[in-house]
Amino acid sequence: MANITIDGIQITVPDKSTILQAAEAAGVKIPTLCYHPDQAVKANCRVCVCEVEGLALLQAACSTPVWNGMVIKTTSPAVLEARKTILELILAHHPQDCLNCIRNRNCELQKLAEEYFIRENPFDQLTRGLPIDNSTGAVVRDPDKCILCRRCEYACSEIQTVNALGVEDRGNHAMIVPSLGKDLVESPCVMCGQCIHACPVGAIHENEQINEFLAAVADPEKIVVTQMAPAVRVAIGEEVGLPTGALDMNVLVAGLRRIGFNYVLHTNFTADLTILEEGNELLKRLKEGGTLPMVTSCSPGWINFSETFYPDLLNNLSTCKSPQQMFGALVKTYWAEKMGVDPAKIYSVSLMPCTAKKFEAARPEMNASGYRDVDLVLTTRELGRLFRMAGLNFDKVAPSDFDSWMGAYTGAAVIFGATGGVMEAALRTVYEVVTGKTLENVNFTFARGMAGIKEAEIDLDGVKVKVAIGHGLVNARKLMDQVRAGESPYHFIEIMACPGGCIGGGGQPITKCNAKREERIKGIYVEDENLTLRKSHDNPEVKQLYEEFLHQPLGHKSHELLHTHYTPKNKNFL
Repeated sequence: MANITIDGIQITVPDKSTILQAAEAAGVKIPTLCYHPDQAVKANCRVCVCEVEGLALLQAACSTPVWNGMVIKTTSPAVLEARKTILELILAHHPQDCLNCIRNRNCELQKLAEEYFIRENPFDQLTRGLPIDNSTGAVVRDPDKCILCRRCEYACSEIQTVNALGVEDRGNHAMIVPSLGKDLVESPCVMCGQCIHACPVGAIHENEQINEFLAAVADPEKIVVTQMAPAVRVAIGEEVGLPTGALDMNVLVAGLRRIGFNYVLHTNFTADLTILEEGNELLKRLKEGGTLPMVTSCSPGWINFSETFYPDLLNNLSTCKSPQQMFGALVKTYWAEKMGVDPAKIYSVSLMPCTAKKFEAARPEMNASGYRDVDLVLTTRELGRLFRMAGLNFDKVAPSDFDSWMGAYTGAAVIFGATGGVMEAALRTVYEVVTGKTLENVNFTFARGMAGIKEAEIDLDGVKVKVAIGHGLVNARKLMDQVRAGESPYHFIEIMACPGGCIGGGGQPITKCNAKREERIKGIYVEDENLTLRKSHDNPEVKQLYEEFLHQPLGHKSHELLHTHYTPKNKNFL
């Protein structure tokens, strides 16, 4: 332990602590930009400099370890002047278009500029005039706004192991660029959007499509139908000034009607359906000697990663479309038939926690109904902007029910939003299908939590099934390397591209640390616990769907509408 003094406050901290950690323990705020609590220390922005007694130069608080007897000043005139100058230098190379920026009022640089009273800049304004890169249609780069904090690079290379971003050149000429200097779509980018959460400014963001939605709502010939993923409900409150998970589901439904949706349905309906199709696919592979381990296919960032880095293992993936795409195919066939509407007039909008969903919806094979399965994907952040634009006060919004057909769901569908949720939901159904017995305790708690890889052996009345769960692509790589080497002991693997699963998706409210993801996960399981039906095969509307339309899991119509194929991508990234 080290006894130190920081701004006159005496405190004892572990002797390997940094000044920044010690300041936090003492309740002293030190500004940061390149620092990120879930990343390695970089110490390249120097906004966090402090004065240390006995040292001639100011020290970076994020990287300087404390020692016994250290005396630190974080607000001396020299420190404040240095921080202000550093911010002015950064702003001199940063576009001054805050009012037009997607991160306006949610930008770390803007916040510090206000806190340090920067009204005039003594340095000449000199931006590079670089073009915006919207080549992926999902994730947008605005390199002129990059402040070279390198947080996006770390998220991409170390947390996701994709290496789609890197540093080109040195000194004043250094830039973050896609691999090999190409547009992002030509890099190994999987559109997971974790770089967006890492970025402190507006240099990387989702492809905002709010205007396309508003145009659809204004078109009297369009029937605008929405589906909503479970992770959206638990996080959308953060966008409208409410605590995580606090916005009531039926109040949210009413809010969606207020911004223009003609019909409000739920992705959870097809999450339950996915379990029926995927669970039966697993059982078929186990019985008939199909490719094992079978790996889940509902995370489009993970699918992109597989096609890019594991094209030789695509047969291991479940052929099930994601719940989003299953819903899109059914809303323009089954739902249109039930409602007596022309499918050509249906404009299908999904509300998703995921940037890769935008790319998935645009895939050329996603049109089994004869129409695009999903016409438009809006992220949780975009939905929040729409709510703010509409001036909704959710304290005054009266609740409303989901529309009939494809609005019913179970707790198993809700937990799809958290890492381990798909596995737990599948096991709730597979257990009863295999054993013919009622599963009294539906909580498979081994599947829960933020451990990178979780595993278990499940006894299905004498049939032993080994399963694993991975979230974040660094863990996906570990599991798939085992499969490639022929060393995987598992029968079934769940993989989610984003840390924490969908609740940590690239389209969720900007999240700077895993603690917020854990808070969202708790909200997911609370909702599951409070529902009467918690097994996917108990969903009455899914049962009716099979009776009236699909007839059986893995049947002809299911394969036509609900299943897909995968395409190897550029093997230069292997």
